[in-house]
Amino acid sequence: MTTAAEIDRRDAVDMTAAVIMVGLTFSWGLNYVAAKVSYAGYGPVFVSIARSVLGGLCVLGWCRMRGIKLFEADGTLGAGIAVGALFGVEFLCLYIGLEYTTVARNTLLVNTMPFWVLIGGHFLLGERINARKFGGLLLAFCGLVAVFSDGIVTGADRTLTGDLLSLGSGVLWATTSIVIKRSKLVETSAEKLLLYQLAGAAIVGVLVMPFAGPPLRAVAALPTLALLFQSFYIVAFTYVLWFWLLTRYPAAGLSSFAFLSPVFGVLCGAVLLGEPPTLRIFLALALIAAGLIIVNRPARRQPTV
Repeated sequence: MTTAAEIDRRDAVDMTAAVIMVGLTFSWGLNYVAAKVSYAGYGPVFVSIARSVLGGLCVLGWCRMRGIKLFEADGTLGAGIAVGALFGVEFLCLYIGLEYTTVARNTLLVNTMPFWVLIGGHFLLGERINARKFGGLLLAFCGLVAVFSDGIVTGADRTLTGDLLSLGSGVLWATTSIVIKRSKLVETSAEKLLLYQLAGAAIVGVLVMPFAGPPLRAVAALPTLALLFQSFYIVAFTYVLWFWLLTRYPAAGLSSFAFLSPVFGVLCGAVLLGEPPTLRIFLALALIAAGLIIVNRPARRQPTV
């Protein structure tokens, strides 16, 4: 029997999905600016915890409304705990790193994730790297060199610390993806997987909080709005909308828009925060975006005889 979801599923990304994906990637780029703004009123660890808790409650409400079952035994608890812990440390690296470096550098380094997945998949998942993907990796590596050389030129130790934490976040993000692929989590609902990760981020944040300095700084309207934007719009709305798109459009086609996220992150940081992007940052952006496009481009189909 054909379900309504199967009837509504599309074989290719149409104009509607393309417009939504541009909006989503813009939102995800803007999220880095929102996090930076929220630091004026709240510590990075507190932001990570609050974002996860508030967003998680909204996702729980979504699941209850849609009748999505979350607490049935499906053999994913062990892997879910591991993924939650990885995600929690990942977001600590991202949010703490963002305090020490610029939005442009942070978003570029975090979004190197697909390349670490590619390398990890080659050794752990049997997903061999072909010549085209290897070329994309080389471009991405050159982009990393451009980012870090820019930090060395500025001579700011804090910036280099933030860069290393941001890069670590990208590596941990990739590690999380590989664990998901190698476990039963690949068979569970996207909402349940997201909740595992949000719960992990909240718990890891609470454990680190006593060592992270004061959670509250100069609480004001703008930092609070930035925090709520991350919690309710980014986590509870854009992620759920992303999952909805995945149920109706090919994942490969949607993922091809991923390169726009670092582009928007760099531009939003420059326009909204006045971060002057250097020539090396633009070079890194071009190299990493090109590498993403090459890696995510589907292989050509051989003509049938």
